[in-house]
Amino acid sequence: MSDREFGGSDDLTLPKATVHKIITEILANEPGMSFAKEARDVLIECCVEFLTLISSEANEIAERETKKTIATEHIEKALRELGFPEYVEEVVNVAEDHREQLKTREKKTSKMDQSGLTQEELLQAQQDLFRTATDKYNQGPAPQ
Repeated sequence: MSDREFGGSDDLTLPKATVHKIITEILANEPGMSFAKEARDVLIECCVEFLTLISSEANEIAERETKKTIATEHIEKALRELGFPEYVEEVVNVAEDHREQLKTREKKTSKMDQSGLTQEELLQAQQDLFRTATDKYNQGPAPQ
């Protein structure tokens, strides 16, 4: 099943630098081993093909369940249905790790929260700034 069968484009790919980094980390335990650029490019094509296959199957599963969003459960089912059950446990673990990271990541704070001022104090400061700006505008251009 090629991405062309799904109306995809030929420019679907993965970042070469990222794939190279992954390969380098794997080969770090194998001194003297190297990975040819052509082999890296073939690996990238295989990864894209695999992702297309899994996502297409997961999409079909979601559609059968009348869901509009592909969820982790759909990926799990797709892996099982396509004959890759050995990947399910790792996918579940990665999804759980991701959920945990989302819970613990720092919440972005607004400038208003960072100011330490109440909403009333901020409103007063804003009105003072507008008043100052209006006064400057009404005075006209500064003499040269």
